Amino acid sequence: MRITVLGATGFVGAAVVGRLAQEGARVRAVARRVPETDTRVEWVAADVTDPASLRGLCDDSDVLLHLACYIGPDEERCQAVNVRGTHAVVAEACRAGVGRLVLLSTSAVYGTGPHRGIEVGEVDPEPVSAVSRSRLAAEEPVLAAGGVVLRPGLILGAGDRWVLPAVQDAVRRVPALWDGGRGLLSLVDVDDLARLIARIATVPAAQALAPGVYHAGHPRPVPSGEWIAAMAARGLVEQPVRDWPLDRCLAELRGRPGGVTERQFRLFAQDHWYRSDAVWRAAGVHPGPGPLSVP
Repeated sequence: MRITVLGATGFVGAAVVGRLAQEGARVRAVARRVPETDTRVEWVAADVTDPASLRGLCDDSDVLLHLACYIGPDEERCQAVNVRGTHAVVAEACRAGVGRLVLLSTSAVYGTGPHRGIEVGEVDPEPVSAVSRSRLAAEEPVLAAGGVVLRPGLILGAGDRWVLPAVQDAVRRVPALWDGGRGLLSLVDVDDLARLIARIATVPAAQALAPGVYHAGHPRPVPSGEWIAAMAARGLVEQPVRDWPLDRCLAELRGRPGGVTERQFRLFAQDHWYRSDAVWRAAGVHPGPGPLSVP
């Protein structure tokens, strides 16, 4: 099988390419800027906002993993990359006759919680940001083409440039256990997610995942207090010694300057847990001990 991976130099994409290369898969890795030193895979330069650059990208490929996205605040860029770019990618995959299409989306499409242990389809998506709106819209052409959509929660691990800095900012501005540290969160380590995606990509056709949407966090939800304690043990944040109710936490957040918004803080402090057992079971992959066990 040949597997084409878009977004191959991104946080998740790099982990997936590394995993596939380690397993000896035939990989065509696609990025806007390709590394000059990585010879484990075939590298191709392309940009999802330039449909002409995608021509031939999926030729001779059995699987397309679309892991590229834009997560900044520019709404037009969100539309160009995440929506129109995905439509162009899917069109090229269909033209080339790719048999398996997988899109990495996000559980942020559900919007503001709390959400406690929901299954796919139990809550209607209500995205509240330009990024999540565009990523939900990007799911439509993939599902229409019979593809698989993965919605992980917060992704942790080496190479993360958003979650850890955001949590550090939140702990600095709200130095307490947030509402007792009880909020249950869907977390996943990037290497565990890469194992899952690699398995979905490489199984024989008879074992392929059924088309549709899957939650892709670790099956065990993590209380926010347990997560903060794990980071404190590694010297990444200060361990809080106070316990403030949510209203006090939000008041403190508003009173101290920083980058994390109230909406983002609620993602960390309140229940945002999406049941993910089904995808690991269907893919035949053990999820491992969980993201907090990774050094």
